Amino acid sequence: MSTIEFYDQHSQDFFESTVNADMSELYQPFIHHLSSGSCILDAGCGSGRDSKAFIGLGYNVTAIDASAQLAKAASKYIGQSVSVCQFEQLEQQPRFAGIWACASLLHVAATDLPNTFAILANTLVDGGVFYCSFKYGDQERSHNGRFFTDADESRLQQWLQQTNLVINQTWVTADVRPDRENEKWLNAILIKAIM
Repeated sequence: MSTIEFYDQHSQDFFESTVNADMSELYQPFIHHLSSGSCILDAGCGSGRDSKAFIGLGYNVTAIDASAQLAKAASKYIGQSVSVCQFEQLEQQPRFAGIWACASLLHVAATDLPNTFAILANTLVDGGVFYCSFKYGDQERSHNGRFFTDADESRLQQWLQQTNLVINQTWVTADVRPDRENEKWLNAILIKAIM
């Protein structure tokens, strides 16, 4: 079973287990770099939790997810259409001031991440901000039907070498979901350098 099939089959459980997680602290370092009403791409929006928060804050949000079932649930939740789309299918035009990729790039194989970061960077305007998060570590693994690539600071730096994304800050947090406090996450704010 592929990771996308996993989310299609377990979309309701996943939606319910993530939609109420309080991510507000993570929003601040990201929206700090945005002007009001900016266009944000929620890349791999899952339940739509973060899209809904950003819409509520007055941002113009485009949400995508690779799982058709999650996109359907998220569309209903946020009250606007969520496109079923994989990262490599994005139209590479610089139209977003911000990209939010919360726990979504971690399903891309490490060998594909440099290209995936480059594709996403091409949709950002110069000076745009890019948030991403990975489970903290340096391995690739399959767990309960899903594939994961973990990241630490040096892995992230390697993946960005061929892009014009530069690390603005990184920090490590504990999972906010109940009974998951021992799981650590690498959070990063990247900025698209003005060439």
